[in-house]
Amino acid sequence: MKPFQLLLVCLFLSFGCLVSAQPIRFKTSSVSFADKKDKGDWNEWSEFVNANVLITLDPKKDLITVNSAEVQSFKIKAYGEIQDTDDVNIVPFECMDNKFSKCTILIITKKKENNRMQFYINYNEVKFVYNIYNDI
Repeated sequence: MKPFQLLLVCLFLSFGCLVSAQPIRFKTSSVSFADKKDKGDWNEWSEFVNANVLITLDPKKDLITVNSAEVQSFKIKAYGEIQDTDDVNIVPFECMDNKFSKCTILIITKKKENNRMQFYINYNEVKFVYNIYNDI
């Protein structure tokens, strides 16, 4: 039943129904990060560590909240164009965090990996990825 629920969420996000949607909640299982080297290249992703965090996407308020130890709020400034291929579904958001830093958030569903979902927060100097699942 869980893959069916994930598929429904992906379809829901894919059809642009976010404007009138109820908040969507995701739970995380783990997190990893990467930062930039001095020359501008990215370091390798860190090992994933356990992370039990609730992420809420509230399209009515144009807000994404990551309820980690330090709550992170992201004001959605623009909804990007959804990319949907046989391999992956990518839902992008241009955001500003509660410290007024710009970032891009991506919700990615890897279709050929049993619809595994990931939540990316990308800044200029650091990026984070959470493995997520829908909290229905």
